[in-house]
Amino acid sequence: GRFHQPTRHNPTASPSPPPPLDERNGEASPAAAMSPPSLCSAPPRAGPPPPPLLRPRRPAAFSVRASRAAAPSVSDDLVLRIAEQLEDSAPSSPLLAPLRSASALSLLTTPWPTRRSNEAFRFTDISYLRSLPISTPARTPGLAPPPPSSDLESHVLFSDGRLVAAAGAHVSALADMPPGHARDRAAAAIAASARFSHRDIFYDFNAVGASDVAVVHVPEGAKMAGDPVHIMFAYSGSDGASSLMMSNPRVLVIAEKGAEVAIVEEHFGVGEEDGGCYWANPVVDIIVEEGARVVHSYVQRQSSAAAHTKWTTVQQNTSSKYEFVEVSTGARLNRHNLHIQQLGPETETDLSTFHLTSQNKQIHDLHSRLILDHPRGFSRQLHKLIACGTGNGIFDGNIQVNRYAQQTDAGQQTKCLLLSPKAVVNVKPNLQIIADDVKCTHGAAISGELDPNELFYFQARGVDANTATDALLFSFGAQVINRIPFKAIEKKALAQLKELLAVSRQNN
Repeated sequence: GRFHQPTRHNPTASPSPPPPLDERNGEASPAAAMSPPSLCSAPPRAGPPPPPLLRPRRPAAFSVRASRAAAPSVSDDLVLRIAEQLEDSAPSSPLLAPLRSASALSLLTTPWPTRRSNEAFRFTDISYLRSLPISTPARTPGLAPPPPSSDLESHVLFSDGRLVAAAGAHVSALADMPPGHARDRAAAAIAASARFSHRDIFYDFNAVGASDVAVVHVPEGAKMAGDPVHIMFAYSGSDGASSLMMSNPRVLVIAEKGAEVAIVEEHFGVGEEDGGCYWANPVVDIIVEEGARVVHSYVQRQSSAAAHTKWTTVQQNTSSKYEFVEVSTGARLNRHNLHIQQLGPETETDLSTFHLTSQNKQIHDLHSRLILDHPRGFSRQLHKLIACGTGNGIFDGNIQVNRYAQQTDAGQQTKCLLLSPKAVVNVKPNLQIIADDVKCTHGAAISGELDPNELFYFQARGVDANTATDALLFSFGAQVINRIPFKAIEKKALAQLKELLAVSRQNN
């Protein structure tokens, strides 16, 4: 039935005019239905009573449940049900209120993305996420068995999306930060995230469901690149295959002027079958101030039944450097939205990513957007993909060189290998260049076989064909993995690559 907005009696105020009517059927027009609810509206006409409103956690906060009850919604009912579950799952820090309210408002008019209705999901089928009921983690996090500990002094641990540990210099939970510059800086960054214009349904789900934020704040001039911050995301999927447990961890990294920091992200399942069935929906926001440098390594090795939808946003200021290495091999559905904006001149961005679809019907999707708005920007992007079995690999790489980004040097290269006739790869490099004094290049290579000259080189030296093939496939991915600047993480990623390739070769 149609919901009606609540009223508040004010004997001194004149009654407000009724909402405009649709001339065809005398009901409230769509425009009226989409307008924000008013506390001074006229009493509702006859109809079913509105459902009870959610008890507000903060007087100024916007709530999906309360707004849904106050006025008809044009959104997908599933989207609203998930948003309401996330709102109710755990209390959040008051500092998250602006972000949470903005995303709740956005979700009221956001439909579930489909391949037909949303161009960004044209090649990415996420319909199976609708087939299982969504659950949320327990308010008291716990994992059995416990996740592996970090060997690094500075570390963060999320357990099923709940922040359970934040240790080391300049690392803290947002809720535990004392008053001062670092807390004010984090609060301002989170408030600014509420105005992020490229948000999608996954970004908004995270904002509504995040109960706290892990903050890595590196003060001006501090050098931490040699002592990385290890951020671990452990998922248990304890509810089993009957439901999809959704978690929404969130991280904020701020490198102040002239600072240097290295962060290592690891996402993995624990417990039976390495975590089973769950939905991980993390967001990592990074701010690189003038002259600062951030080295970012990201390893995703989720359970084979998991869904992994991730956002990474980066803001780079004048003369800053951002170096990113990604290795993604896990999850049934892996979607990474990587959004980077150069906000000052002489800024450097280096992106290296490797995806492997080694399981049947596995989907790996990288959507990257790099926006260059200022002179003398520099960027390099390398994306490599191996698709096996009936795996599906997607790469949508967008580089925007805007009017004032003169003397920009931007390069993008994509290399894909299909090891099975049923594997699918969709590659969409996209350069949008408005400036006229630039050097921009891009290339895409998709092959169904290895280079015969390279195979001949091995065989001419007495190496059999199978061993030569294994070596070439391994080196294809190792080119990116070797760029991880931390030996322990690099060694672990190389070992897993070797194991997954061996299994894939047997099944193909």
